[in-house]
Amino acid sequence: MWQEYAAAHPQAVAACPEYTIENFGDSEQLADELLAHVLSGRKRATSELVADFVARGDSVPRIGSHWIACDGRGVPRIVIRSTELRVGPFASADAAFAADEGEDDLSLESWQREHRRYWTRVSAAHGREWSEDEEIVFERFTVVWPPEHAD
Repeated sequence: MWQEYAAAHPQAVAACPEYTIENFGDSEQLADELLAHVLSGRKRATSELVADFVARGDSVPRIGSHWIACDGRGVPRIVIRSTELRVGPFASADAAFAADEGEDDLSLESWQREHRRYWTRVSAAHGREWSEDEEIVFERFTVVWPPEHAD
């Protein structure tokens, strides 16, 4: 998939040649659900704890960076490119970002409720306790490959 994208978009790859391979969420079911929202165009943002990037040994993304999003079984489905990034605490999420994340009922209230649950669960799985003061990467993205899913 990466080679096809790189061949079709050499300038984008030259500007930012590194990429990661990831999936959304922390389970096969959640990965598939969130990927479906991306494929439908409903989801164009995501958020992740800075601590989770560090724990995996990954760099925090930068504008223009790419990632290959996989389904819940680890099969590559699309290439995403970061278009906007911001680091801040939980309380800095706003209604526009919650809507762009495309989950639940798109409200800030549901975003807060579900992300509290998610980050508490993910942090506990890594032996940490999550705090709303932790740094979060707020990322907006565009789907760039394959062409039938590109924005």
